[in-house]
Amino acid sequence: MTSVQTSPSGLSRLPRGFVDRAVEAALAEDLGLAGDITTDATVSADRLARAVIAARKSGVVSGVEIAEAAFRALDASVTFEVEAADGSRVEAGEVIAIVSGHARAILTAERVALNFMGRMSGIATLTRAYVDAVCGTRAKIVDTRKTTPGLRAFEKYAVRCGGGGNHRTGLFDAILIKDNHIVAAGGVASALKAARDRAGHMVKVEVEVDTLDQLREVLPLRPDAVLLDNMSIEQLREAVAITKGSALLEASGGVNLDTVRGIAETGVDLISVGALTHSSPVLDLGLDFSSPAAA
Repeated sequence: MTSVQTSPSGLSRLPRGFVDRAVEAALAEDLGLAGDITTDATVSADRLARAVIAARKSGVVSGVEIAEAAFRALDASVTFEVEAADGSRVEAGEVIAIVSGHARAILTAERVALNFMGRMSGIATLTRAYVDAVCGTRAKIVDTRKTTPGLRAFEKYAVRCGGGGNHRTGLFDAILIKDNHIVAAGGVASALKAARDRAGHMVKVEVEVDTLDQLREVLPLRPDAVLLDNMSIEQLREAVAITKGSALLEASGGVNLDTVRGIAETGVDLISVGALTHSSPVLDLGLDFSSPAAA
């Protein structure tokens, strides 16, 4: 039996296949060839337990579904009661979920469940800090492709839990023409034309520029978006004035919690922050048995 999970409005769930495959791989890595030799040696197979997952620091929750999947992979009859859904703010000591079932399964899946939740909740927490920092401006905080190999779907989901948005998911769902593409293609005009010819009408095209002169060159070619790479606050303001809303403007490079508000106040539409996924600290979570196990 499992509880019904609720998510904040607009927060899409992770594809079930992604969740099951990730949990299976993580458990296989942890269990190796011999399984959980500590738990198997010390806890009887029929022992039941109830455990509480709680935050040890304040933050934003993400990864509840994958934590549940980790326990249920080892005990299909486990009961998983969600107290704080993905996207919820929690304080230190606040209960996120209660899991009940066979003690062996809870103990064996504990680290896998907490590793996923801690990583994802850390990303959600850092994202919420950036989102709060630009509150009241038009700018939206988005992530990048600087993700952990194999975990991109989970990390980008965590960004959404924190109130941020996703840049392109991968190389397949949008075109981003960067400086090296322009050099290899023989110029921005030829690169953009080739991209338009190749892409369908549903695929967005973004071009990266480093200078305001490059921006002026690109705008007549009508890209959907322009990435303003490592520009100063003054340059960003001028870029907004030059563009006059003809393309989405994305600021990138040198973004941190000290600088993001000033960047947002220039009037750009998007601010991409690689640190959301490559440098977020893990949110400290704990699992503790809430009462003596009973046979």
